Amino acid sequence: MTLCVAGMALAVSTFTLDWQHSVARTTWWERWEVTAEGLAPVEARITGLGAGMEPPPEARREADGWHWSPRVPPQREVVLSTSGATGGGWRLCADGACFDLPETGRPLVLSACD
Repeated sequence: MTLCVAGMALAVSTFTLDWQHSVARTTWWERWEVTAEGLAPVEARITGLGAGMEPPPEARREADGWHWSPRVPPQREVVLSTSGATGGGWRLCADGACFDLPETGRPLVLSACD
């Protein structure tokens, strides 16, 4: 499968996304699969609590934060906000390489593509 984002096409079957809350400095991390149905969230984790970063009731506490499996069907697109005001944006990792996605002030769209 191929993941399309910010003008890039990556031949990957899984990837991770993470970002850090601008005030609380809490990290939000997600693992996704690229499928024929779209992008499927598999696992999520936050390192601590912060405004708008509360874990769902089914999350379990582990040494490195709260973990859960999102109950969301595959998404045709995933839209990431980029305000340009947080001092850091989204990081995407796949196949051992990581990319800092640009903070353009416009949404970034991720999708499964051919």
